[in-house]
Amino acid sequence: MRGVRSARRCLLFVVLCVVALAGYACATSGGGGEGGEYPGGAVRLVAPAEPGSGWDLTARTVADVLEKEKLIDHPLPVENRTGATGAVWLSQMVNDYKGEDDVIAVTSTPIMSNYLRGDSDYEYTDVTMIARFITEYYMVAVAADSEYQNLEDLLNAVKENPGAVPIGAAGDDRLPFALLVQEAGGNPEEINFVAYEGGGEQIAALLNGDIAAATAGVSEFRGQIEAGDLRGLAVLRDERMDPPLDDMPTAPEEGYDVTLDNWRGFYGPPEMPEEAVTYWEDTLQKMVQTEAWKKAAEKNQWETTYMKDEEMRAYLKKTYGEIRRAMEATGEAK
Repeated sequence: MRGVRSARRCLLFVVLCVVALAGYACATSGGGGEGGEYPGGAVRLVAPAEPGSGWDLTARTVADVLEKEKLIDHPLPVENRTGATGAVWLSQMVNDYKGEDDVIAVTSTPIMSNYLRGDSDYEYTDVTMIARFITEYYMVAVAADSEYQNLEDLLNAVKENPGAVPIGAAGDDRLPFALLVQEAGGNPEEINFVAYEGGGEQIAALLNGDIAAATAGVSEFRGQIEAGDLRGLAVLRDERMDPPLDDMPTAPEEGYDVTLDNWRGFYGPPEMPEEAVTYWEDTLQKMVQTEAWKKAAEKNQWETTYMKDEEMRAYLKKTYGEIRRAMEATGEAK
C-alpha cells in the first residue's frame, strides 16, 4: 500500500506541474505581437466620434481585419465616445486611464488643432502615441468649367478680392488653404470660408456655383474628378498621386511650398506599459501588410503610411508645427 500511495503522490505532483505550466503558457501568450503577458483579456478600441464617422470607420475596419486575419486572439470591442471632436475622450484617457494597457483609441489632426485652438487641455504629447497608419492628402478642387485654370489663378483672385471668392471647407480643412494663401502673399484671415459638413455638400456647392473652390481630402473629390465633374488644381504633397489622379499637379510644382495631410493613428493612455505599446506596434504593422487590409484601404481610398517610434514622432512634430502655423495665420490659435 505504501508503494501505491507513493506512486499516487508522484502522479499528483506531475499533474500539478503540468497544470501550472499550462497556466503560465496561457498567461504569457499574446496574439499578434510580442507583448509578454499582454493582453490578458479584452482590449477596448475607442472611436471618439459618432457611428459612421471617419474615426468610427477606421476603428471598425481595423478590428475586422485583425480578427479575420487572426492577428489577435482576444476580443477587441469598438466603443463610440463622442464629444468635442475627440477632446472629451482625450481628457478621460489622460485622467482616468493612466498606466492602463486595455484601451486604445483612434485619432488624427484634431488631437493637435483642438489644443492649439484652446478647445482641449491636452494634446498628442500627453498620451502614448502608438502608430500612424493612414494618410489622407488635402487637395483644392473647382468645378470642371471653372474660370480658374490653375492654382495661381485662384490664389491671385483671393488675394485681390477675398470676399468675392467663397471657399468651401469643413473644420480643419481650412488650414491647408490658409497656408496656400499665406504662401501666395495674401492674408489668411480675410479668406471667405463657407463651412460645410463634408465633401458631399461641397461638391453640390461647387456644381451649383455657390462657391468658387473647395478644399478637402482627396478621397472626398476623387469620384467626381474621375467623372469629369470637378478639376483638381493641386494636391498638397511632395509627389503626385497615383493614376488616375497623376495629372493633378502638386502645390510645390505650382510654386507654393505647402504640404499638409490628415493622418490617422492609434494612441494609448499616458505611461502605457511598454509591452502593450510593442504589441500594438507589431500587430498593426503585420495588419497593414495583409491582403485584407489592402483591399479595405483601397475601398475606403486610404493611403497606408505606417510609422512608429522615432519616425512617427518626427512626423508628428513637423505636422504640429505646420498646423500651428496655419492656425496662427487664420487667427484661430489661442
